Amino acid sequence: MAKSDDDAPERLFTLAEANELVPQLSNRFAGIRRAKRVIADTKEEIAKASARADLGGGSAVGALYIRALHEISASLQAIHELGVVVKDIDMGLCDFPFMYEGRVVYLCWKVGEDEVRWWHEVSCGYKDRHPVDGMIAEGTSGGTA
Repeated sequence: MAKSDDDAPERLFTLAEANELVPQLSNRFAGIRRAKRVIADTKEEIAKASARADLGGGSAVGALYIRALHEISASLQAIHELGVVVKDIDMGLCDFPFMYEGRVVYLCWKVGEDEVRWWHEVSCGYKDRHPVDGMIAEGTSGGTA
């Protein structure tokens, strides 16, 4: 079955463009991880407040919990608006649509890597990634779709 234009990514990246976003993505995921810790640390108290909701509920950590949820949501939205596809929040795994040999593939990066060094087919995932070196020469594609 042929792909429709609706399946086309909003943006295609060059390797250089993807690498320019690595520091920003690292910062966003650091914020997400901090917010996830707040949620984990306040989960029990929030569950108690939720159980008392019919009695008015409430919790001293409620505002902290809501801010953490907002931080995660805002960070994921900001990453999405860049055209980056978040594949796994816990790993900090992101894909960048890239044109290679006439087809869209994903450049692949995860938190902890200092630059984008991997790629994989759109139909595959992290476990099937290949080194960028030798496979995708800088400047062979990219730009906006």
